Amino acid sequence: MQLDPNIGRALTLTVGNGKGARMADKQTDTPPDRLSLDPRSEYYDEALLSRGVGIKFNGQEKTNVIEYSISEGWIRVPAGKSRDRYGQPMTIKLNGTVEPYFENAPEDAGEEGAGSE
Repeated sequence: MQLDPNIGRALTLTVGNGKGARMADKQTDTPPDRLSLDPRSEYYDEALLSRGVGIKFNGQEKTNVIEYSISEGWIRVPAGKSRDRYGQPMTIKLNGTVEPYFENAPEDAGEEGAGSE
């Protein structure tokens, strides 16, 4: 995994080590059990994040989630504007009901309709 120094951090990493979040189930189109926005995490998956993943936590929509786990029932959110000594946001782990969902349809479905013109 290498960071391109010319481009911003969000969704610009090339993932080449074969590790990452477990792929979403193709038949039910559900997000993986655990996913992270941090490119250094083994649960980071750029392809899934490019589709847009929304999180409902205890029935409320959350837009600042950095990482989540459905099976363990927690999310990580930034703790205000605090940063650690490496410049990463300080996070708080909140426990509760986690309901992730995809905001956009898979890219494969969109390409099928584009060629019909």
